Amino acid sequence: MITVCGIFLVIPLFGNTYADDNFEKQFLFNYFYNNQNIDNRYLESNNIIPNQFIIYLQDNKEENNSIDPVEFYNSELKDTGTELLYVYYNVVKGLAIKIPNEKVLEQLKNNPLVEYMGNDRKISAFIDTHIENQIIPESVDRVDGESLNTIGINSNFVDADIAILDTGIDLDHADLNVFHERSFIPGTINADDDHGHGTHLSGVAAAKDNSFGIVGIAPGARLWAIKVLESSGMGEISTLIKGLDYINQNQNQVDVAVLSLGCECESGALDIAINNSIKAGITIVVAAGNEGKDAGTFTPANNPEVITVSAIADTDGKCGGKGPSTPYGADDMLASFSNYGDVVDISAPGVDIYSTFKSNSYTKLTGTSMAAPHVAGAAALYISLHPEASPNDVKSYLITSGTNFSDLCDGNGHGYFVGDKDNFHEPLLYIGTNKINSFNLVEQY
Repeated sequence: MITVCGIFLVIPLFGNTYADDNFEKQFLFNYFYNNQNIDNRYLESNNIIPNQFIIYLQDNKEENNSIDPVEFYNSELKDTGTELLYVYYNVVKGLAIKIPNEKVLEQLKNNPLVEYMGNDRKISAFIDTHIENQIIPESVDRVDGESLNTIGINSNFVDADIAILDTGIDLDHADLNVFHERSFIPGTINADDDHGHGTHLSGVAAAKDNSFGIVGIAPGARLWAIKVLESSGMGEISTLIKGLDYINQNQNQVDVAVLSLGCECESGALDIAINNSIKAGITIVVAAGNEGKDAGTFTPANNPEVITVSAIADTDGKCGGKGPSTPYGADDMLASFSNYGDVVDISAPGVDIYSTFKSNSYTKLTGTSMAAPHVAGAAALYISLHPEASPNDVKSYLITSGTNFSDLCDGNGHGYFVGDKDNFHEPLLYIGTNKINSFNLVEQY
């Protein structure tokens, strides 16, 4: 856990409290409220968007005192010069706004209908721009996913849905099963990937098992292209929350969501939205970050409910550290750029990962961004076999089935890595052949 999740004095600056008989909600409100107090210590941070805020409203259905966000805007803010950016209905009741002055800010702080208020912030994809044209790395083999190649060509798709909240997905890529798309970036007509990052994650997680290209961890799983990052790979937390709001609207279909993005910051607003998505039954996998720092200072990596993934270097698809070195460390070593710490739940390959890319192409990319979809694909496989599994069930399975610090190398993929920078040794993702063969697959239509 990070230091801001320790013990704080609860000082309700906005004057909003829950009734005493609702301790859990009161506690959650105070917890995130204090995170916002921490936010205020970093108002000079370069990732805060000036005058842009995320507002959550009272939503107590039992007491019938919830309010429609648009009605709130029209009655409280429309005539103040405030700009409405997003409205949230599903993951939370709220809105994202740009305010004109301090007077409006003070009015909102004292408004009894406002349950939470926090700064909007810039986020970015966790990617390293180091790209080389080399042989295909054995990242799937490293987690013993090579048995995926035994799945019949053009015959089987994994029965699970993975949402990629990112730069979009190449909607026409022949190696991807893009099932649904939606963009929340102004000026775009669809979620077609104009950067490449989201398409790369998609291939790692779910590239088809066919006669060309690559095979993902969960071959042919249905992909939801949710575009929340711009062509630069940058975006805003308010936009990401709108993406979470959308998948919550479709919670009966979406099984797993990948968030290979974030910032070195705190965001109570994002934590609340993520936790509500997980409560709705969506397993959320996030990248730890690429700064070589404690991931506890990064959002959303520091959320205790998600599955946070660090990255290792692997160059031969086998344990034992006998492959060639990389610019980011030796074979079977924690990547030098990877964030670490006790908020990290699991590790996976993340150096020179060959996968799908925009314009129906393929390339290598490096980052904890690339490690996260390995885990998301494994989560989708588990859910395809256990459709009633909760996000906590999925997380527990992945952690307990991973390779541990004390495990000896078996000459294939079952063996640990070196170079961890802390005393918490997260397991390494492992998908044994017997486990892969037991997963349910459905005929391609």
